[in-house]
Amino acid sequence: MARAASRQPDAGGAALTIADVRSQTGLSARTLRYYEELGLLPGVRRRAGGRRVYGADELERLRFIGRLKTLGLTLAEIKELNAVYAIVGSTGAMLSRLDELMAGHLSDLDARIAELETLRSEIRRYRDRVAARIAAAGKPPKRRTRT
Repeated sequence: MARAASRQPDAGGAALTIADVRSQTGLSARTLRYYEELGLLPGVRRRAGGRRVYGADELERLRFIGRLKTLGLTLAEIKELNAVYAIVGSTGAMLSRLDELMAGHLSDLDARIAELETLRSEIRRYRDRVAARIAAAGKPPKRRTRT
């Protein structure tokens, strides 16, 4: 007897429960449902009882989302990439937009690094001044001679 379409796994992978996906990705069930609600996981199927069934495509998408988040993209930007892909239907268009987003994040990161380097220099100078004052406080005060 053939299984119902809602229960069939993706080609190339078994049907996975939300618990299976949680253990493979480290994401919480709440996060998985939230991603689905945002439209980041549009292909999640449901079994007859309403339970979610994930396949290889969803796992790959979750890994991609994780990589993008690690690179600093927001969920809104990731959703935009999904929309570009859905509207244009082209991986090339999505990758072009991803490149633009990453260029912006790289520019922001470079600016933050420059700010942090400046802060590091200021902290070092201030520590040197503090160390000099500590050293001066440990020595007896110099007496001024009156002439």
